[in-house]
Amino acid sequence: MKTAVLATLVASAAAFAPAKQASTPSTALNAFEDALGAQPPLGLFDPLGLVANGDQDRFDRLRYVEVKHGRICQLAFLGNIITRAGIHLPGSIDYAGNSFDSYPNGWAAVYGSDAISRAGVYQIIAFIGFLELFVMKDVTGTAEFPGDFRNGFIDFGWNSFDEETKLKKRAVELNNGRAAMMGIFGLMVHEQLGGSLPIVGDL
Repeated sequence: MKTAVLATLVASAAAFAPAKQASTPSTALNAFEDALGAQPPLGLFDPLGLVANGDQDRFDRLRYVEVKHGRICQLAFLGNIITRAGIHLPGSIDYAGNSFDSYPNGWAAVYGSDAISRAGVYQIIAFIGFLELFVMKDVTGTAEFPGDFRNGFIDFGWNSFDEETKLKKRAVELNNGRAAMMGIFGLMVHEQLGGSLPIVGDL
């Protein structure tokens, strides 16, 4: 009887013991699990399997796009916060004498009854296109990583950092960009819903 009870207790305890983990076979996806931006708790987050084949060129292209969109969204989010706080560029936005603060904030500044003129919107698009095609790119082919646009012209002391500091700064930019992408998307949605948000104010 005692033997049966002891056997039952051992079996019960074994049910809660951690199971032996099978060794994970090396796959193409494992090539990026230690890449910059793959961090706890998610690790490498690729739910659509975009880099599941282990293509380094594709990974670098997607990382370049992620960094670029993150930078744009950081500017967009900061621009929303600043203009909603009542801070605008001085002077006039056009020859008609309209001031920068005479236009609404957010999406309403480029689309709506009080928005800037179509010609103004086209000028913004043309300026962005110019930056995309001629400025914000690796012109010299000397980039250290995707998104490195220094082109041997300016580096703000980047070359004086050790490798660990460089990785840390790149990780900070990457994560700030990810947060800004969600932030500006949230502001755009809330602007359509109306109401107000802390810090941002009325939408």
